[in-house]
Amino acid sequence: QVQLVESGGGLVQAGGSLRLSCAASGRAWSTYVMGWFRQAPGKEREFVGGINWSGSNTLYADSVKGRFNISRENTKDTVYLQMNSLKPEDTAVYYCASSSMRQIFTTAGFYNYWGQGTQVTVSS
Repeated sequence: QVQLVESGGGLVQAGGSLRLSCAASGRAWSTYVMGWFRQAPGKEREFVGGINWSGSNTLYADSVKGRFNISRENTKDTVYLQMNSLKPEDTAVYYCASSSMRQIFTTAGFYNYWGQGTQVTVSS
């Protein structure tokens, strides 16, 4: 069992930055791939990015590539999503999730555990 709790969401103007955190606990969480997803009203949940267990490999959706960065500090049981140059279309509830797979998948079904989500709103 892995428990995940996101924090750091809020309201920001377009062009601004936010850093989301995902506090993890539970059995062997640090060996898991971690992913960030988001879901806007009326839309399906979409992959934002992911990071492997060591932090040596990351994968990003094209829509956020070059603007968002994922990192993890296993010693602090935390995964981060640094979001820069935010746009109104980034507005969504952001979720972190963990996967016991060895590679980063972009499909939500490969992720076993999910946090409760944190709201990010970007005003124009």
